[in-house]
Amino acid sequence: MPHGESWFSLFPFHERLLHAATLFSKPFNDEGLSWYAHQHPGIQHVYGAIFVLCLIALFSVVTDTSIREAGKDLLPSEKLTMRNFVEVFVGVALGMMSDIMGSKAARHFLPLIGTCAFFILFSNFLGLIPGFLPPTDNFNTTLACGVVIFVTTHIYGLKENGFNHIKHFFGPVIGFAWLPLMLLMFVIETISHLARPISLAVRLMANMTADHMVLTIFLGLLPLYLSFFTLPMYLLGMIVVIVQALVFCLLSTVYIAMAIEHAEH
Repeated sequence: MPHGESWFSLFPFHERLLHAATLFSKPFNDEGLSWYAHQHPGIQHVYGAIFVLCLIALFSVVTDTSIREAGKDLLPSEKLTMRNFVEVFVGVALGMMSDIMGSKAARHFLPLIGTCAFFILFSNFLGLIPGFLPPTDNFNTTLACGVVIFVTTHIYGLKENGFNHIKHFFGPVIGFAWLPLMLLMFVIETISHLARPISLAVRLMANMTADHMVLTIFLGLLPLYLSFFTLPMYLLGMIVVIVQALVFCLLSTVYIAMAIEHAEH
């Protein structure tokens, strides 16, 4: 399969979408960007993201139906079912968040962090299936996730602490004589906060791109009858997939917890 393509490229409307995306992605100025004019915009991450969202919706419907019918079950299922997987996943996420921000805040932000965890984990795992590309190896996808966390952090920071959320950007307020230092602290803090969604996006994108590239190279080097030799690489890839989803959600929880905590000002 050509580089940058996946099974989604077999869609009958793929060429038309690719052509439309090419028209909207032309640079405003051709000077210095002539190389870009020959590049095709990537839309595989859009296909992958929509597919993952549909998969999460299916998991949600099946799990909700199973929970509603749980009263008929005398004993829990001995096999790993979709409902058991979701319950364990949500329980682990809630426990991790409770250790960081407390049980009350963890329950409030569980829908957001849990959704990010499901979306990123499923997107990462999609890259382990031959012929598919993970949506999270594209900067547009990961930056969108990072911006959602960034906006949520500051909206709830302002909601919980009011002006004190902005005030702490200046550091300790110790008098107007130290105003230049306070302004310098404000610039530094602003840059550090703006860098958070970018760092979340770049870290996830870079690791998933490298993981998918390494796995693709090993699969391409070996013939089909020797593909079982790639099992160690698949195991390593699964570890990377889980760790990157965990790191994103862990850092997101920490950022939100720092914003909503009530400290002495």
